[in-house]
Amino acid sequence: MAKPATVLIKLESTAGTGYFYVIKKNPRNTTEKMEFRKYDPVARKHVPFKETKMK
Repeated sequence: MAKPATVLIKLESTAGTGYFYVIKKNPRNTTEKMEFRKYDPVARKHVPFKETKMK
């Protein structure tokens, strides 16, 4: 059986609150680390979220 094309990654807040989003990523197409500006409800503002590995 073939491995799935997408993997789950964790987008962790750079505000240091510990809040994170879990999204899917196709590592064959997107090889660099992802970074988005998303809402952090703990900090109550939009902050950059950077990709980290799922544990």
